[in-house]
Amino acid sequence: MTHNQLSVFDLFVNASLIVQLIMLTLVILSFVSWGMIIDRFRTLKLATVSSKKFEDKFWSGIDLSKLYNELGARRVPPSGMELVFMSGYREFVRLRNQKGTSPGAVMEGAHRAMRVAHSREIDKLETNLSFLATVGSTTPYIGLLGTVWGIMNSFIALGSVKQATLAMVAPGIAEALIATAMGLFAAIPAVIAYNKFNHSVQKVENQFDNFVEEFSGILHRKAHSAAVAGA
Repeated sequence: MTHNQLSVFDLFVNASLIVQLIMLTLVILSFVSWGMIIDRFRTLKLATVSSKKFEDKFWSGIDLSKLYNELGARRVPPSGMELVFMSGYREFVRLRNQKGTSPGAVMEGAHRAMRVAHSREIDKLETNLSFLATVGSTTPYIGLLGTVWGIMNSFIALGSVKQATLAMVAPGIAEALIATAMGLFAAIPAVIAYNKFNHSVQKVENQFDNFVEEFSGILHRKAHSAAVAGA
């Protein structure tokens, strides 16, 4: 095989079966990770925009019961910060309407409901991030395995000839090195995406945390006002 005939496809076809399997594995992992990257990008962008829109409406002075009814009447199920709000407000109203329930118990139940919804929404946003982290950390080593295996086979083959030349070794080494290149090709986008998405999830989680505390303060005042009025 001459220099002009060398191509990625030729190197793949002429590689050993083990190296070919490693290359195919890396290609599959790369395609899957790119699909997850696109999906997470859309999901996190939507979550950020949705949280901003909801906060703007929440702090516009709208009545909480009206906001709750509007969100509940929509065809699209609430998610993100909307779901945190609805979970907390629903539990707040339910406990407040129960006779003999103290303001502290009302607040504890509402806060617990919000934290549960908060945790579930963050879990949804973190979906597939662990896979991207795994791809980013393991694919270079998978590619390196293919390289080591290919170079090992090349040197073993040299043992069966009387006079070794660079032309004889070069194709085998090139085939092996392609595996490392493919491993890096799969790992680099996965690592960058994981770091970016992890940072985005942290920002959204901080927004949720701040909202839960601020909304808890509002509900706390409402609970104690209702208790005073009832007394």
